[in-house]
Amino acid sequence: MPKVSVNGLKLFYEIEGEGEPVLLIPGFAAGRWIWFKQTADLSRKFRVIVFDPRGVSASDKPEGSQTIGLLADDIAHLLQTIGIERAHVVGASFGGFVAQEFALRYPAMTRKLVLCCTSYGGPNHVVPEPETLAALASTKGLNSEERMRANLLLAFTPEYVQTQVAEVDRVVHLRATNEVPEHIYMSQLQAAVSFNAEAKVERIASPTLVLSGDADVIVPVQNSRNLAAKIPGAQLRIIEGGSHTFFIEQAEEFNQIVSEFLG
Repeated sequence: MPKVSVNGLKLFYEIEGEGEPVLLIPGFAAGRWIWFKQTADLSRKFRVIVFDPRGVSASDKPEGSQTIGLLADDIAHLLQTIGIERAHVVGASFGGFVAQEFALRYPAMTRKLVLCCTSYGGPNHVVPEPETLAALASTKGLNSEERMRANLLLAFTPEYVQTQVAEVDRVVHLRATNEVPEHIYMSQLQAAVSFNAEAKVERIASPTLVLSGDADVIVPVQNSRNLAAKIPGAQLRIIEGGSHTFFIEQAEEFNQIVSEFLG
């Protein structure tokens, strides 16, 4: 299994395809598996790098707190170690926090930036309904399929859950088998709550696409509108009917938009 030593631990990564490198950063408590509908498709044009962040799935699971900055540093060291000087960076949700921080800390390493279903955080972050927040904050049954299935009702549209049973089962299985320890889950949650880049994102110099679904109940779409308005020259694309995991539900449209922007 390809692992690389980064910041005193080993991160698991995979590379597929040739061309300009594209790094895909997974969302909250997720690993490389979350991009299962992007990796093969995008690898037809790009050299796609996916990885498990520290604490997730096949990567080492250290003790101690995490910060968005630490995770951004991990990515920089990962790319440097595998010989990539600059990459396009795509981040979803929590991974979008990390992508913003990476672009701010390592502008010379960031080609184009795609920020999906995410926010600049801080006091002006538009929060979801209280029940949604409570479900995400709970660690009850953390790595169980029952917990995953319940939370997917929030991440996907109800229609998708009802009509795409096999696909939903696949996602549930992928998450349940890519374990995230409770201390990592809570550390990521604290990092997410503490994130505030509102005053900094205007310094992002890379060409940026902000992409979101208008039916996202976890990170409401207004966050993407606010984020795009703060980043100089950013493009904003809203996917009609798109949930928080619109990159799975509407993968073909998502992949085409991202591919055209990066290409």
